[in-house]
Amino acid sequence: MGFIFAPSERQIAVEDAAAIAGRLPPFATVFGVFVDPDAATVRLAQNAVPGLHLQFSGDEPPAFCESAADLAYLKALHLGGPRQDVEVISSAAAYRRGVPLFDSWHADKRGGTGVTFDWSRLLRENRPAVFAVSGGLTAENVGECVRLLRPDVVDVRSGVETNGRKDEQKVRAFVRAVREADAQT
Repeated sequence: MGFIFAPSERQIAVEDAAAIAGRLPPFATVFGVFVDPDAATVRLAQNAVPGLHLQFSGDEPPAFCESAADLAYLKALHLGGPRQDVEVISSAAAYRRGVPLFDSWHADKRGGTGVTFDWSRLLRENRPAVFAVSGGLTAENVGECVRLLRPDVVDVRSGVETNGRKDEQKVRAFVRAVREADAQT
């Protein structure tokens, strides 16, 4: 489950995230999503939500991510933007404990755009051994992504929503599509 702590229409207060996390079953994995936070903001969330994993989706430098995260973390790297994709993909190595989350570049947003990127970019470039994919994934296209790229993680937000809210049927269809594609490869 992801808690969006960055300014957005999906932003949640740390206190509300802590209350929700306290009701989750054992072994549920929770992520806090940040965009260019300061260290105090990250610490506040980590203290309020036990076991919080971190996802950095802004322009956070490697040193910041490494110092803020006690464990592995997700680092969003945006493809299809002004930087050459090969440069973006190779920058993943600087985030030593970071798992790159390849997402679509957008001029005004850092995720949740519902837009895919050209997945073949990750086939052509020297991609990391462990990586995640996000950006425009839905139950209709996630199977193709899994079969083509074999990512370790797929991340979905807007692709399982109806009118800005999570849709149980879309979530179930998404999970089913991932499982079916994974079983085929």
